Amino acid sequence: MQIRFLGANGQVTGARHLLVMNGFRVLIDCGMVQERDFQDRNWQDFPDDATQLDAVILTHAHLDHTGWLPRLVKFGFNGPIYATHATAELTELVLRDSAHIQEEDVAFKIKRHKKEGRKSPHPDQPLYTQDDVEQTIPMLRPADYHREIQLRSGDHPITAKFYEAGHLLGSAFVEITEQTDSGVKRVIFSGDLGKKDRPILRDIEYFTDATKSVDAVITESTYGDRVQDETETVDEQLAKIICKTVRRDGKVIAPVFAIERAQEVLYRLSLLRRDNRIPSVPIYLDSPMAVEATKIFTRHPECFDDKTRQLLESGYDFRLPEMQFLRTAQESMKLNTMSGPAIILSSAGMCNAGRIKHHLANHIGNKKNTIMFLGYQAIGTLGRTISECPKSVRILGAIYPVRAEIGSVHGISGHADRGELLRWMEAIPQKPHKIFVIHGEASASQSLADEFHRVYPQTTVTVPKYGETFEVA
Repeated sequence: MQIRFLGANGQVTGARHLLVMNGFRVLIDCGMVQERDFQDRNWQDFPDDATQLDAVILTHAHLDHTGWLPRLVKFGFNGPIYATHATAELTELVLRDSAHIQEEDVAFKIKRHKKEGRKSPHPDQPLYTQDDVEQTIPMLRPADYHREIQLRSGDHPITAKFYEAGHLLGSAFVEITEQTDSGVKRVIFSGDLGKKDRPILRDIEYFTDATKSVDAVITESTYGDRVQDETETVDEQLAKIICKTVRRDGKVIAPVFAIERAQEVLYRLSLLRRDNRIPSVPIYLDSPMAVEATKIFTRHPECFDDKTRQLLESGYDFRLPEMQFLRTAQESMKLNTMSGPAIILSSAGMCNAGRIKHHLANHIGNKKNTIMFLGYQAIGTLGRTISECPKSVRILGAIYPVRAEIGSVHGISGHADRGELLRWMEAIPQKPHKIFVIHGEASASQSLADEFHRVYPQTTVTVPKYGETFEVA
């Protein structure tokens, strides 16, 4: 059993991990790279033979875990793509939206570069098109949590099983087992693990079967070097930023991830407004993808926690009269001519694409406004640049002064912090022989790896580099 690491190594995005078991080849996640310094990898050939892949398994629907699937299909992959029911439905939405944004962005860049008399470092074409996405979607195979998926039958069967990861609607960590002549080989891929006690979603599960030995765990480390600040609750931070901005007649511009983060923020704003902790101002969800994702959320109450189900069953309506869901580009552009305070939630969450760039360009120069970040901003993204409070910033090819207040809400992240990652690992009764630490900036991954080595001195702990291959069992 071997694993080859093809993404999210020394960085957060672009997750791709190739597991090879007696000739059977399965790719766990197939994500798009979003950090600017590594985006050339999106355009590179698949570093293996895509036609020889037997299956893909998705841990969840975020673009950095699913967004390269249509490229994989273009390189010849034609097998099943396994995911939970909610992940499969959200992945359709994510890929269609991604292709649409790429087609729009390419058209905009060609126009801009022609005007500026320069060439793009990437081809003047989208990474993939809507037609490529439509070739990919029929390959999705929805599966239940806790039910074995038969990846290969016969004398040496291979199975997979999904467990709740608490990160996103439908998110999962994955147990993969192989029956060999010498016994069972087992690997666990964490995917992205969520925080406990977050609204809407169920809490993360733990792998507690004491009868099962574990050869290797491949774990994320996004917040592997920190314990998130909880001196103020998320709701207290939101209320403080919104009230302060509204008092100076400004707008709150909030980049949001269209799936899960947008829904969580709307949920929180609804309850804050119900309790009169924020003023009544227009709240715009300016993301067609987020609007569609909100509908998908309502179709999967099996993923909700008890509090959310009880509120829904009581008849509570989370959609406030102040909330408006925008779809068209014309509706979006009107926001930039609107006066008075407002809250604008727009994707993408790291400001690397989509309508949020236009809102930033129009509002970042006004000292009345606040740019409010609601989650992790990867190195090399526009969101990370702005979050570091520069004097000026390049957006859509132009330089803008940064006069708006820059704020961040801590604790709203969908990622487990260092303590939670350690608790998840400690819950595994039979300690793994090997731990691979991925999906984090280099310092975060190494910090978590050092702690695992201290806690499990008999376990081999590795921070793999991009392209490296290891024997797992």
